Amino acid sequence: MSPKRIDIHHWWRDAVIYQVYVRSFLDSTGDGIGDLAGVRAGLPYLKKLGVDGIWLSPFYPSPQHDHGYDVADYRGVDPVFGDLAEFDRLVASARRLGVRVLLDIVPNHCSIEHPWFREALASRPDSPAARARFHFADGRGPDGSEPPNNWHAMFGGPAWTRVTEADGRPGQWYLHMFTPEQPDWNWRNPEVAAEFDRTLRFWLDRGVDGFRIDVAAGLFKHPGLPDSPDPEADARTRDSVNPLAWNQPEVHDVWRHWRAVCEEYTERDGRERLLVGEVSVPTAREHALYVRPDELHQAFFFDLLSAPWNADAFRKVIAEAMQDIAGTGSTVTWVLNNHDQVRTVTRYGEPATEGSGLGAARARAAALMMLALPGAAYIYQGEELGLPEVVDLPDDVLTDPIFRRTGSRARIRDGCRVPLPWSGQASPFGFTSGAEGAKPWLPQPEWFAEHSTDRALADTRSFWHLYRDGLQLRAALPQLGEGALRWLDTPPGVLAFARGGEGDDFVCAVNFGTAPTPAPVTGTPLLSSGPCPTGVLPGSTAAWWIGDGATP
Repeated sequence: MSPKRIDIHHWWRDAVIYQVYVRSFLDSTGDGIGDLAGVRAGLPYLKKLGVDGIWLSPFYPSPQHDHGYDVADYRGVDPVFGDLAEFDRLVASARRLGVRVLLDIVPNHCSIEHPWFREALASRPDSPAARARFHFADGRGPDGSEPPNNWHAMFGGPAWTRVTEADGRPGQWYLHMFTPEQPDWNWRNPEVAAEFDRTLRFWLDRGVDGFRIDVAAGLFKHPGLPDSPDPEADARTRDSVNPLAWNQPEVHDVWRHWRAVCEEYTERDGRERLLVGEVSVPTAREHALYVRPDELHQAFFFDLLSAPWNADAFRKVIAEAMQDIAGTGSTVTWVLNNHDQVRTVTRYGEPATEGSGLGAARARAAALMMLALPGAAYIYQGEELGLPEVVDLPDDVLTDPIFRRTGSRARIRDGCRVPLPWSGQASPFGFTSGAEGAKPWLPQPEWFAEHSTDRALADTRSFWHLYRDGLQLRAALPQLGEGALRWLDTPPGVLAFARGGEGDDFVCAVNFGTAPTPAPVTGTPLLSSGPCPTGVLPGSTAAWWIGDGATP
């Protein structure tokens, strides 16, 4: 048997990965910022929760204009997070615990502090080799005073910034689809592709299990950079996607090459490496193109995250994903949250309180439903604690560049990035090991004490135990993970599906309404997100796992 076929199970197909936002996970040095040593200290907690792996947000050297997604050096560690030796210790510790480690790689753009961009700024427009690694262009209008096209940046404002040449005169413009501090790479330049090939191999050689790929659909821009046909729509929200700057066909060649690099390493030792893409495209059918057998292993399917709380809407999203994505031979990669989204409890209706009302009930039900679906799932840190969004952060502590770029109108991402509470005492709630009075990089509200990990572990009714119990059952039940799904007939407001082969001896039923309703099957309740009277789905929204020979 060849080494490539040693891992017959293909661990990633039904894996549950925990997203670690490093600067907000656990601080080991007392400076108020989470770090790699803190992640290493938290590994036993994550092993106990039952996840298969972790995805680390960027920890590379960076001026932190977008908290590490502006990368100055793709093959290093920013001193605020540790060093390469600490990274190696983290990987070794994770390996001993059986927890896989994925890194966040950012191939669409870098930092203005990246050596190649500094070289580009220092070069002359008539000596374009350094600038050809990026998108530099002459402006339009009198003296080139207008941007080269009408594109808008995803984070607000124009997508172009003009540079000042060495002689002091206004010069060319460079493209940045996010912030001016994040210039976009020109992936039609072979030097760029070669540099990222070296980066992949650098981290694979250090033992990582794969990569989460930022902006995976955005690497190539339309040749000639023509005007957008609908610039107002492009500028409407940060989730609007200019089709000329996104989802270009050449991007698939990159993922085929990266997949081949990963398989080269798998052939050496039989350990599969994973590529999961942040793919934002209009339809499930387009999404499926990224997970063909020779491209990405996974791509986040965001439609479940964005679906309104409605049984019909959820069923439509799930059915389309199963048809279009699973039909490629891949599995669907489900997410309910990440570091760019309002936390699930709040998004589903919970105000910024202790998280015990309707939003919390819906978030618990959604968690069980996601874990019962065929495919892989990703959990954002703090979701297992039922953390609501922190919505009342003062303006003077906000750090999200979207807030600045939209004229202080959009308060989008800071509220879900507040550092985790580890103990139920006063702030910093065990997040930082510093002296008394040490302050986390974002302030934690007093009600965070109710969601601390120590309290969650002690309370068998907590979100943490719901996630832990769901993950344990998911690992123990052969019907779950990848495989078939069969919809069951249900009354209005209820969604139910059976898992497994002939006999369908596992059912997940979700009551999207607020009134109790009869369950669509009989059988033994295995796990419920709320009170679980026999034969009835409880009101106020709940999910119910039913097994042990359940039949319609």
